[in-house]
Amino acid sequence: MLSRNPAVFLALAVSASFPTAARAGKTLDAVKARDQVVCGINPSAPGFASTDGQGRWVGLDVDLCRAIAAAVLGDAGKVRFVPLDAQERFAALQAGEVDVLCRNTTFSLARDVSLGIVFTGGINYYDGQGFMVPKKLNAPRSVRPVESVRHLEGATICVQSGTSSEKNVAEYFAAHKIRHKLMVLDTAEAARSALFGGRCQAYTTDMSNLAGARTQASNPGDWVVLSEVISKEPLGPAVRRGDDEWFSLVRWCFYATVRAEELGITQANVDKLKAESKDPLIQRFVGTGEDTGKLLGLDSEWTYRIVKQVGNYGESFDRNLGPKSPLGLPRGANNLWTQGGLQYAPPLR
Repeated sequence: MLSRNPAVFLALAVSASFPTAARAGKTLDAVKARDQVVCGINPSAPGFASTDGQGRWVGLDVDLCRAIAAAVLGDAGKVRFVPLDAQERFAALQAGEVDVLCRNTTFSLARDVSLGIVFTGGINYYDGQGFMVPKKLNAPRSVRPVESVRHLEGATICVQSGTSSEKNVAEYFAAHKIRHKLMVLDTAEAARSALFGGRCQAYTTDMSNLAGARTQASNPGDWVVLSEVISKEPLGPAVRRGDDEWFSLVRWCFYATVRAEELGITQANVDKLKAESKDPLIQRFVGTGEDTGKLLGLDSEWTYRIVKQVGNYGESFDRNLGPKSPLGLPRGANNLWTQGGLQYAPPLR
């Protein structure tokens, strides 16, 4: 029952109006103690996580790991990347071998509630499952070229084990009564090799992964990704269940990258805006206005460092996945909500 004492009621109302500083969670304490974020990533997912010519990890998921390190430790370079395959990723997170899983992983009900992990809610890539086939492939039971999933009647389909793709393709082909044979392989590299080596007629995985796989072919022009999408695959980071402070911190590090793009804050202009802007929204973001960091156990410049050292969401997307990158993917659903997409940051206040 609510108190009828006016003084008590006023005190409750005032305390509800002014958020207090966050209590540090056990994961945040551990990260600060070791001075390093341990991030689980895909061992080979061009555009999300792969090594460049200098052996440096690059990709959309890699950038999110670095954003967390910039916010928490002040240095985007303080990350240890742990490559994890699809079958070991959740166990590694559960066991505490990594602090966060940023591994182009589909956010689903079963995974979110039954594995001892929790997705942080920010979707850093809206994807869907598709199929890649040889451009010159004829359908196994037809003389016409393969232009549709329905033309794969009788085909052998390569898929990686331990992924949502494995179940999706089985359900889709059963629902549409398309006869097929699944070739289930342990890794994405094995599935790609089987396709490129002619052991299967199609490879199915997320559309973004297909674009990345195509770049690994000796002649990418020999391969085509079919236009059909058979599922929704919202990809995002996950953490261990039970540490609400770390959950919130990872969630808001991602949203900070989206909010920066919404505000037009980039690596190139963030210092100028920090020095000159009188806009309260920008001042709050760059650390010269209202202090949002104390709500997460961080300092006031946590969002400034994310953009200064890593960039906003659009900058990360463009260099890793966008039309001018090797993958050449359009923003599509991953555009800002103001540009017809789904990316939308809750208020950063």
